[in-house]
Amino acid sequence: MGQHELLFQGAAWDFSTIQRTFAAIEDIAVNELGLDTYPNQIELISSEQMLDAYSSIGMPIFYNHWSFGKHFARDEKAYRKGYAGLAYEIVINSNPCISYIMEDNTMTMQALVMAHAAFGHNHFFKNNYLFKEWTDADGILDYLSFAKAYVARCEEKHGVPAVERILDAAHALMDQGVDRYSRRSRPRLADEKKRAEMRLAHRQETFNDLWRTLPQKKEAASLSDGEIDARRAALGLPEENLLYFIEKFSPRLKDWERELVRIVRNVAQYFYPQRQTKMMNEGCATYVHYRIMNRLYDRGQIGEGAILEFLSSHANVVFQPDFDDPRYSGINPYALGFEMMRDIERIVSAPTDEDRAVMPAIAGQGDVMGVLKNAWAEYRDDSFIAQYLSPHLMRKMRLFKLADRPDDPHYLVDSIHDERGYDGVRRALVRQYDPGFREPNIEVTDVDLSGDRRLVLTHRMSNGVPLSEDNAKASLNYIAELWGYAAHLNGIDADGTTRYHLEAGPTEAR
Repeated sequence: MGQHELLFQGAAWDFSTIQRTFAAIEDIAVNELGLDTYPNQIELISSEQMLDAYSSIGMPIFYNHWSFGKHFARDEKAYRKGYAGLAYEIVINSNPCISYIMEDNTMTMQALVMAHAAFGHNHFFKNNYLFKEWTDADGILDYLSFAKAYVARCEEKHGVPAVERILDAAHALMDQGVDRYSRRSRPRLADEKKRAEMRLAHRQETFNDLWRTLPQKKEAASLSDGEIDARRAALGLPEENLLYFIEKFSPRLKDWERELVRIVRNVAQYFYPQRQTKMMNEGCATYVHYRIMNRLYDRGQIGEGAILEFLSSHANVVFQPDFDDPRYSGINPYALGFEMMRDIERIVSAPTDEDRAVMPAIAGQGDVMGVLKNAWAEYRDDSFIAQYLSPHLMRKMRLFKLADRPDDPHYLVDSIHDERGYDGVRRALVRQYDPGFREPNIEVTDVDLSGDRRLVLTHRMSNGVPLSEDNAKASLNYIAELWGYAAHLNGIDADGTTRYHLEAGPTEAR
């Protein structure tokens, strides 16, 4: 095909059109942008299949659960009535990287989503340190196949209500079922099937020995502080990963129930890096598709109609409503991510004196893709903002910070996009994306080893903010259900004062 021959004309497409367009996109992504990706697998699906993927957390293979059917019915109703649209694509962090694109898309949109997902997201998945440390792209699809079959076997053997009882509780605790800071070895999901069979064949003696040797209640007075500390050390307390602790040490869970908890925990860990890199990941993919689509037009491979359709869609994706716009619901991660990538490109290529003073390491450096690829590999959302949010971009986006003091009747604007306010605005935005501030810090801190075996959790409050009482009680009920005994939650302020206390017990004897 000649350099100025169009890849496609109009909205219609066929498989040969998609194949040659993908080849042209790949040429730009690899040979001009220098992206490093997993092998790509492009699959075309219908709108109903897209809705089905929505309902199962975007995964192509997943075990059955009633909540997925509920989500499907809700999303399908909204889509059919025109209340909500569908994503143009879903991309899976796997090796090969699977991109699902809808058959209803125009050819321009097929090109856009291939550039966005198959190369932008794909490069980010493969190279960002969080995904490399915490996920197993090689093993996830095989593991999900195992999980689906395992849950089905459990339903057949133990009954659907018994399985759903465990999955309901584990799903409710997924946010507290991940390793955030500890460095346990990354799960090799490809080996999980073998380990599961071993766990089913041999009951883990650590559970039996631990609980068999516990002193009875009447012996509580004879336990010294040192003995209690030794028991806690044997349990690895404090422990941030609630599902891990329950899976390993619950006195009441059966082996098959432990495996269900483990499945949910592994899935939660797989998705955790995506929660920490939403803005960067979408910013990377949006920047990549913007560069590729414009380059296709510059090379004469797509026409004016296609580039105008692309620009219209792109503008909608990165649109950021003003704070007083009725459509405002926070900062659009696509908008902030794309603007930051473009701003880095500006600083590296044509810096101002301000840029040289604020970011001397990259200002005028010249290698745009080198700087961007390093940032995509080494940062997560909060650290990326702390390092690369420039005064220029804060002025462009007209960012400002509100002070929300509980004793004041009104909000106060205490930092704006000027010299005195840059640091305040940047710190506030960093905190908004920092999982340490965004997610509650809850740990398992004790088990009443010498008495009624109640599980004790501690919530270390940030800025004195307690958990929502209704949500906390509901979650505590699920914890008690999996633990098999009472669960207690203490809310501790920064000065060590207990601000609230909640209790829950299992709903039935097991």
